[in-house]
Amino acid sequence: MIEVYTDTYFMKQAYLEAQKAFEKGEVPVGAVMVCNNQIIARAHNNTEQLTDVTAHAEIMAMTAASTYLGNKYLLDCTLFVSLEPCIMCAGAIAWAQLGRLVYGASDEKKGFMRYGKELLHPKTTVEFGILNEECGELLTTFFKERRK
Repeated sequence: MIEVYTDTYFMKQAYLEAQKAFEKGEVPVGAVMVCNNQIIARAHNNTEQLTDVTAHAEIMAMTAASTYLGNKYLLDCTLFVSLEPCIMCAGAIAWAQLGRLVYGASDEKKGFMRYGKELLHPKTTVEFGILNEECGELLTTFFKERRK
């Protein structure tokens, strides 16, 4: 059983958001923003539904979290996202001065780590690989189905 307030628990919540995106025909990426061990925002990719290329899960979660907190800076927050953020999202994460980023599956083609952690705010800590297999399998299944 997964214990509440662990990285695995919060990543599972991001994964559940990714499944919602999958069911809607969106690239299955999900995110949750956590502050003081409480989820303050949930989001998943919405680029197709909103016809907005910036409607990535990370951006949507940061916007909701900033609104909730009444602050554009997310210094004391952790963003859990099922896939490594792209460089657009990494830039937004940097501007928000996010305290911590945790992602599941790596994205070798479009992920920000191709360019290095320097894209983020210097104080942002990064961890990855939590539920890597599950997050990666969901993406693989999505793209296999799309390419039939």
